[in-house]
Formats: sequence, C-alpha cells, structure tokens
Amino acid sequence: MQTGSKELIRDINKTLVLTTIIEKGPISRADIAKELGLTKATVSAIVQTLLDAFLVNEGTADPPAAAKGRRPIPLSFNTACGYIVSVNLDAAVIQILVSDAYGGHCTVHEYHNVYSEEEILPFLTETIRSFMDHQPPSPHGLLGIALAIHGVVFEDRIVFTPYTPYDEIDFKTALEAAFCVPCLLENEANLAAIGEHTFCYPDEDLINLSIHSGIGIGLFLRGGLYVGHSGHGGEFGHTIIVPGGRPCPCGNCGCIEQYASERAIFREVARKKGLESISADDFARLYSRGDPDAAAGMEDFLTYITAGVNNLIQTLDPTIIVINSSFTMNYPGLADEIRSRLRGRMSGSCRIVASSLQDMAILLGGAIVVRNRFLGI
Repeated sequence: MQTGSKELIRDINKTLVLTTIIEKGPISRADIAKELGLTKATVSAIVQTLLDAFLVNEGTADPPAAAKGRRPIPLSFNTACGYIVSVNLDAAVIQILVSDAYGGHCTVHEYHNVYSEEEILPFLTETIRSFMDHQPPSPHGLLGIALAIHGVVFEDRIVFTPYTPYDEIDFKTALEAAFCVPCLLENEANLAAIGEHTFCYPDEDLINLSIHSGIGIGLFLRGGLYVGHSGHGGEFGHTIIVPGGRPCPCGNCGCIEQYASERAIFREVARKKGLESISADDFARLYSRGDPDAAAGMEDFLTYITAGVNNLIQTLDPTIIVINSSFTMNYPGLADEIRSRLRGRMSGSCRIVASSLQDMAILLGGAIVVRNRFLGI
C-alpha cells in the first residue's frame, strides 16, 4: 500500500511538472519547484525522466540572468515529440489537420464529403496513411487521431448523427487497428470549446455555440468539459423553440436548429428562390447585394439565435459565449448585433464574441485532446 501511494504521488507530481512546463515554459527547474512547492531534487528527477522520454527540451531560449551562480537552464515542451491527426467529419466537408503535439506547424486539407457508410473508413485510412508517409522523423511518431462528430458521442462511439449515415460505424476500433494509436471521438462543439479555451480564453467559464449544419454547444465550465450523463450535454440544437413546429431528425418538432442553423437558413432562402440548394458563398453574395430573401433569412437567424443565447445565459450564467458560424465569420458585427438585442436584466455580465479560430477551433481542440491523452494530463 505504501509503495502504491508513493507511485501515485510520483505520477501526480510528474503530471504537475509537465503541465507547468507546457503552460508556463520556457521555465527553469528552480521556478517549477517554487511554483509547485516541490523540492528541487524532486523536480530535477522528474525533469530527467521527461528529457529521457523526449517530451521536454532544455536550453531552447535565452535564460534569464541569475543573481549568483550558474544561469538557470529553461525547459519547454517538445512539440516535435510526435504529430497528431485531427478530423472534422461534417456532412458537407471533411477537414483533416496534421500538426505537431501542440497544434502548431499544421497543415489542413479539405474534401467534399461524398462518402457513403461503406466508403468513409477506406477514405480516412488511405488519406491519413498518405499524410504519415510525408511526416519528418519524430521520437513518438503519430500520437493519436481525433475525430469530430456532428452529433451525439458517448465514450468514443457515435450515438446519433442527424445528417450523416455514420451512426453504426465503429471508427475507434477500425482506426486504432489500422494505425496502432488511440482514436478519440468527440462532439465537434465540445472540441471547439476545448480549442477556444486552450488558445483564446483560458480563464473563462465558456460556452462555444457552434452553428453549422446543426446547432450544438460545448460547455467548458469550472475548469472542465461538461458532456452530461450519456453524452447529450450540449445538444442545444434539439431544444424546442417553436412547439409543434418543423419536424427534426431527432424525433421532435420545432427544434432551434430547424430555424437558425446554416442548413435551415440556406434551405429556406433556396426555397424562396426556387432553387434546389444554396451555399454559404451564395448566401453571402445575395445578402451583400441586398436581396430581400437573404435579408429575411438573416433576420430569422438573428431572432432565433438571440432567443437561444438569452436562454443559455439565464440557464448557465457563463462569462463568455463564443459563436462559431459562417455567418459570424462573414459578417464581423453580427455578435455585437446579437448582444444588442438581449433585453434581459440578467444578461449584462456575459460577453458575446465571434470565434477568431473559426473552423480551426474544432481541429485544434482535437489536437489538444489527443496530446493530453498521450501525455496523461
């Protein structure tokens, strides 16, 4: 029992040291010891194990001058210890990011999603393998694969995807067998919340409002991601805003994503125009020319999303709501317009902002999830 306790303490301290290096590096051993309240000997021993595992670099920046004695050697996270693949599996497009262990030095590839239930796994396997063939050598190689799902995910398995035919596919088992690394599945709005929290708003109680083919929210509250009892936490698009309204694939009628998602807005404008469909670019061109149908679509979007944002503020009281959508990307003042339409006396302390990471929020969130799983932090 005592040995187990010592091992547990050692593992906890190792996690603390590594996390401190990632978040505050370059940082010296002495400053780590001071930050964490550990002895210098303990920190030095842990750092040596991290150096031996190629997870940490030393001497990668000009160290601060010491008052006396030797100058301290700075430590930083070795972002080149391996690389990560992060996939955004949307109904319309598939985006694949290949990055270092911190989401940097990345490339993003985009493909139209024309792949059936039978075709999607061969496509992903072949494409990821082609990327691996072009990566530079690294100590740990491919660290893992993240897969962002536009639907409900629980324990790395798809529960429900309203607009793709992939519900029955066991992506995790297939991709882990193909590449011998962990494959992590998560809801796309949750990954976007992790991306926003990691790279933009680290100290906030944050809601990421993701508006694409559907509507979802990622909840990063009290220092962690909230997913609910069975993975349905954040399925905001399936909250009912018009009782008895338009039917939704979830089985209910009047869900907000049937009125305010990009899919719903574009579908309604296309219907008025007598067209089969329109794209985000088509909508942007129509709206910029003052087209009345596009203007009506934008007004619908603002009306319903403002109501939804008000409900989120009253229910969860976040410090910030980050809106991630092609609407806020193409029209920078839209977040301010939504904020100006909030009338409730209890909504004054919540900031409403447009995502600066945009689509990268999902992909970078995936990279961070894979990194943290690999490092055990």
